[in-house]
Amino acid sequence: MSLYPMSMTSGTQSSGITRLSSRTHALDESFLTKYLEGATRYRRIAGYFTSSMFEVAGEAIMNIPRVEIVCNADVQPEDLRVAKVAQAKLMGKWNEHSDLETDALFNRKRYQQLADFLTRGHTIKVAPSSNCGFVHGKAGIIDLADGRKIGFIGSMNETSSGWRHHYEILWADESPEGVAWIEAEFDYLWRNSAFLPDAVTNEIRRRTKRHEVSLPEIEKPEQVAPAALVESPMYREGFTLQPWQQGFVTETLKHYRAYGVVRLLLADEVGLGKTLSMATAALTLSLLEEQEGKARPTVIFAPATLCEQWQTELIDKLGIPTARWSTLHKGWLNSQGMLISGTGTHNITECPLRIGIISTGLMVRDSDEKQRLLDRRGEYGLVVLDEAHKARTMVAPGSAPDKDNKLLSFMKKIAGQAKHVILGTATPIQTRREDLWDAMRILHQGKGRFVLGEGLSRWHHPSEVVDLLSGVAHIGQAEKAWAFVKTPLPPVEATNEPKARQLYNLIRSELGLSEDTFYCDPPLVTLDEDIQDVLQDALDEEVNGASFFQRENPFVRHIVLRKRSSLENAGLLPRIAVDIHPDIARVGDEHGFRGLFDGIGLRVDDDYRVAYEAAQDFGKALASRGRGSGFMKNLMEQRICSSIHAGISTARKLLEGDVIADEEDEQEAFAQIDTGSGAEIEALETLIARLGEVREDPKLNAIQFYLDSEGWLALGCIVFSQYYDTAAWVARSLAARYPDEPIGLYAGAGKSRLFLDGNSVSAERENLKLMVAERKIRLMIATDAACEGLNLQTLGTLINVDLPWNPTKLEQRIGRIKRFGQTRDRVDMLNLVNHGTVDERVYERLSERMRDRFDLFGALPDTIKDEWIDNIEDLGEEMDKYIDAQKRETGFDIRYNATLEPDDDTWSECSKVLSRRDFRDLMSRSWNGKRSTTDQSQSELI
Repeated sequence: MSLYPMSMTSGTQSSGITRLSSRTHALDESFLTKYLEGATRYRRIAGYFTSSMFEVAGEAIMNIPRVEIVCNADVQPEDLRVAKVAQAKLMGKWNEHSDLETDALFNRKRYQQLADFLTRGHTIKVAPSSNCGFVHGKAGIIDLADGRKIGFIGSMNETSSGWRHHYEILWADESPEGVAWIEAEFDYLWRNSAFLPDAVTNEIRRRTKRHEVSLPEIEKPEQVAPAALVESPMYREGFTLQPWQQGFVTETLKHYRAYGVVRLLLADEVGLGKTLSMATAALTLSLLEEQEGKARPTVIFAPATLCEQWQTELIDKLGIPTARWSTLHKGWLNSQGMLISGTGTHNITECPLRIGIISTGLMVRDSDEKQRLLDRRGEYGLVVLDEAHKARTMVAPGSAPDKDNKLLSFMKKIAGQAKHVILGTATPIQTRREDLWDAMRILHQGKGRFVLGEGLSRWHHPSEVVDLLSGVAHIGQAEKAWAFVKTPLPPVEATNEPKARQLYNLIRSELGLSEDTFYCDPPLVTLDEDIQDVLQDALDEEVNGASFFQRENPFVRHIVLRKRSSLENAGLLPRIAVDIHPDIARVGDEHGFRGLFDGIGLRVDDDYRVAYEAAQDFGKALASRGRGSGFMKNLMEQRICSSIHAGISTARKLLEGDVIADEEDEQEAFAQIDTGSGAEIEALETLIARLGEVREDPKLNAIQFYLDSEGWLALGCIVFSQYYDTAAWVARSLAARYPDEPIGLYAGAGKSRLFLDGNSVSAERENLKLMVAERKIRLMIATDAACEGLNLQTLGTLINVDLPWNPTKLEQRIGRIKRFGQTRDRVDMLNLVNHGTVDERVYERLSERMRDRFDLFGALPDTIKDEWIDNIEDLGEEMDKYIDAQKRETGFDIRYNATLEPDDDTWSECSKVLSRRDFRDLMSRSWNGKRSTTDQSQSELI
């Protein structure tokens, strides 16, 4: 083999090998074009999958009958097993370092070429990085028309830079052994790769047609949401709204057309992402209002613990900046916690951004802010209430009528001042079937008078219709049924049932009713016989075992309810089992387990027991002065049950006169003791002294036992606590025990951290999520700020270090790992409670009612009430009453299986994109109609 260069035109050749350099040759012309012309097959080991893949070789490649390319995508093999995860990973990597807007315009021809290539049946596969590392080697095999093959090694994919501008060296080999060697390398990568997901090819086609439009140019209401959100942060990361979330937007638009205003209650079961569903609907309505030339305020009411979560979801997922009212500062905060308004209660009606988020805690007491919101001049464009079941009637003793609680009273008033109203709750029925009317009466206010009908409508009275709704009672005669049909008389578009549509259309035509009229008076006998016959036929017909009024009533028209089981049956959610721990039958190290646990509770020493008694004494001392109720009642018991650290920290703060804010109660309660009270001081001092004698928290030992002895660390684990103090302590403690293990602490704004090698740094939540997704972090500690919108399917186990008296939160927590992309058929959940505490007694009752390992919590209530705790023996009975009430309501969700998915999946293919300028202008408009100039708010709009 000659090592000396031959002529400049032919390159260096020896024994079938041709050596070429970009220094001496135009590689694309001297090699690639020459051999690809007329070739019958082309196999290529490329680098990253990019839009520039066929920039140079495009025309020649298009005419080759068979082309196969394997790319590197820095994706783990576990991720490639699930199509949705694979597409998310690839899309996220693709957009990671690109400016999508300029890239789509600047490289439009590249995308068109790539789209043409894929539509011709050519194949691209992606290689997981763990199988082959980063694919630095570039090679290919070209099958020539005369039957010969030539293999080559070198160059940077098929890019101009690689072939023309960079310094590149290329070796081409026609020898059989040389070609066979490259083929073997290609075949190995090809076998261990996955096909490019359809979603990626759809995005390529979308970018060939992408162009920005202003809001007035969006003609159809269905196009508004995808135009605004198809390039939002979650879509750029490769994730999408779930089909049923898009379906809720579809349902919102149906109401918008049918009624002119929207009145909906979203009652999806726990863990199905109601926040994003309602947020997307809210954005859609805001944009439609803007198209009409109106920019009215949107206000979201949520419990104090969820306000920051709402704000984070909207900015992190949808790119929507919002302002959150701070009760402490009496001003508006952006998602970074920075004040972006003046201070003072009067500012609550002058939100500097289009969407404002306010705690319902202010609405359950006679606050100045509440009154100012009610006195504000002008209509609200949209009012959203999360956890709507907290607005309810209070059952009065004896024969006295039920009384609205303060939140329900406020919501009725504010809904009367709003054009659109959306309510959200996973538990519309608490303990009585009549609970459902509380939410419906909110929707019925103001412009929503069509919801339950005119004043004489039978639908206002639970005693008259509840059995009709549940199927216990049945109306078979048209004359009797007429009273339930004529008010509210729905629009024809309010139903998809042909018989019902025919009936409503005939009535409206006969009486000449306008589209905005939703009741009629005449007796049925005065109407055309066709109407009477159609009504009778409808009454005689059953659909899926449901009678006419189970399918056609105000409740199914205004309540959207989708069940997890329906989504699983439709293949939209994975069916993953959950194994519950502690359970001695499920551990490998029985001896170690018995040393830690006494049944389901952790063993504690005498010091802890005395400290726990002191926590109870503290509550009793407060009660003796009339202060031991609500938040204060169980304050120290819950904190000491969470962790020894939280118990000591809370007690010290109280002794120092600090104010402790309730992290759970929607009333935004605060605790502060009277430092002159001897009994309270003595109890707290005893608690601190005895907890200080506890050498090690048993919960920490239990966590380490499962991480090490039971192998949960290798499976990946998230540890949840309801209190930041406990979560931060667990993170620091585990970081000390596992110094070489990266550990994330995922908490509220500004509190998240990353621990490694004895050090810790502040970390952005998005970076922590990315590190978990890329399997760089396999141990995450989190507060309930991580309960919504956080995808942790790379982790296979979960530990609840404390027990929230709220089964809804437990369901939300397990939903972080029980989701698409989870490679385990069964995941594990450990619940830690200390022996002899109220937590242990609550958990005993709760665990008895976990229905099965797939539908873990079923119909359990969202909150275990204080009065149930008072008499722990009655706790199980109270929960059973709730479950029975839920089971009786079987007719409300029949209609909405049809909206598990949107009518047309136009989101991923939306090429008309709302310009960011329009989006910024809209979201920056304050409640007084002016555009915000706040620097902080502007920075969030990118």
